[in-house]
Amino acid sequence: MKSYWISLLLLPVILGCQPKVEQSKKKPLEGTWELIAVINKENGETFNTYVEGRRMIKIITPTHFSFVNHDLNQGKDSTAFFAAGAGRYKLEGDNYQEQLEFCTARGWEGHVFDFKVQIKGDTLIQQGVEKSEELGVDRYILETYVRQP
Repeated sequence: MKSYWISLLLLPVILGCQPKVEQSKKKPLEGTWELIAVINKENGETFNTYVEGRRMIKIITPTHFSFVNHDLNQGKDSTAFFAAGAGRYKLEGDNYQEQLEFCTARGWEGHVFDFKVQIKGDTLIQQGVEKSEELGVDRYILETYVRQP
């Protein structure tokens, strides 16, 4: 019985001597980001597709991304809008690839998108080509996000 109590008293000391497993470092890309600007180039034209009266956030975890976009009038008038999507991503240097697994616009599901990303302070810049032959889309997109607390 005495050895039982001694073992219990020594357990914290023994555990404290174990080598600590180094925690993986958080990628600068991880977190919550709010969209503040979108520029598209399609068919030789450049245009802004950022819509006032909407809010979009993108959430990036160590393995997945998701986005939610909706109108600010709670769907009560002609501006009613809601879109969401999610999937896995890969990040190698500044090469960021989204594999869209879920989307309210179901035709986009299963598509893979390659982007370049750059982080400047609290700003994320994501640019690349969104292309889908099935949907007739082939455009360059540049999105700017600001980190949210």
